[in-house]
Amino acid sequence: MIICYYEGGAYGFVAPFFVIFLVFGLFPILYTFWVSLHDRSMLSTHSGDMVGFRNYTDLMKDAYFWNAARNTLWLMLMCTVPQLVLALVLAHVLNARLRGRTLFRMGVLLPNVTSIVAVTLVFGQLFSFRYGLFNWALDSVGLHRINWQAGDWTSKLAISSMVIWRWTGYNALIYLAAMQAIPKEQFEAAAIDGAGTWRQLWHVTLPALRPTIAFTGLVSIIGQVQLFTEPLLFETTPGSVTGGTDRQFQTLALFMYEEGFHLYHFGYASAVAWLMFLLTVLLAVVAYLITRGGSLIGGTRTPGRPRRRPQPRRRPQPRRRRPAGRRAPAATSAPAATSKSVPTSAAVAASAEPAGGPAGGIQGGAR
Repeated sequence: MIICYYEGGAYGFVAPFFVIFLVFGLFPILYTFWVSLHDRSMLSTHSGDMVGFRNYTDLMKDAYFWNAARNTLWLMLMCTVPQLVLALVLAHVLNARLRGRTLFRMGVLLPNVTSIVAVTLVFGQLFSFRYGLFNWALDSVGLHRINWQAGDWTSKLAISSMVIWRWTGYNALIYLAAMQAIPKEQFEAAAIDGAGTWRQLWHVTLPALRPTIAFTGLVSIIGQVQLFTEPLLFETTPGSVTGGTDRQFQTLALFMYEEGFHLYHFGYASAVAWLMFLLTVLLAVVAYLITRGGSLIGGTRTPGRPRRRPQPRRRPQPRRRRPAGRRAPAATSAPAATSKSVPTSAAVAASAEPAGGPAGGIQGGAR
């Protein structure tokens, strides 16, 4: 056991992380930006001529770049939203009392541990035009076969189904772990108020899972910007990196790979990489702003009111003691006698005395 007795010992423990980040994280980012400012080829040992931001201006005029960006955004929308919604529903079901729920929780993670190449090849066979299972099902009900690879939306639907199938279980386990951290008293109070299972999911579970939803949404966005293997292996033409005959499912990562390793435009590909980085940062900020307010999760949100400042507690004042010789004042005054009040014994005796007083009464003798 190593014990540090000097003040700077804590920095030594965190130094390996910063060294690895500088070598494998920050340096490649800065070097890629430097290369994007040059007209450099992969076939030449020369670093290339300094062209400034010409690669970026050429990208803004490139129709293939905008086509790849549009395909990436559509695939991001078609993959992220259904994936997270299905993961929430699946986690809510797994959080209930089920028989063998441990087995089900292990089963939803199996697609994630499967090789992405194997998943893409299997789904490619399922979506095959001649021998695919989906086209066989369409044939059996009397519908026409679909050329999934050749169509614009059909190819995006096939690729998005691969991503959804592979990552839904992973996100469901993250949501399940966050659900188990919610206090059970909240669900019990909602059940007492008459809320059913799905109403509890909307009004209790979703507001509590807002930070977790923001995290999974951000990770999904980063993954969709970098989507590469699925569209690459879904292409039926061997060695093709165009994303279909009409570039109908070419993503930004596939376009960068084509420019850098097929056309050997290293500077141009580096500019694509930096625009992908900026797009990721922009989408991450937008996802954070959407999930921070909570207006789309857990019902409508009432406008916030200013919090009341806590008032300082007043110290109880000590009671003052009365002086020893002073009598306490009467609590209440005697009620005034009315005309119908009952006369007292002293009043009756005074009225019975003769005018001469008590002595005259004695001299008068007995009655």
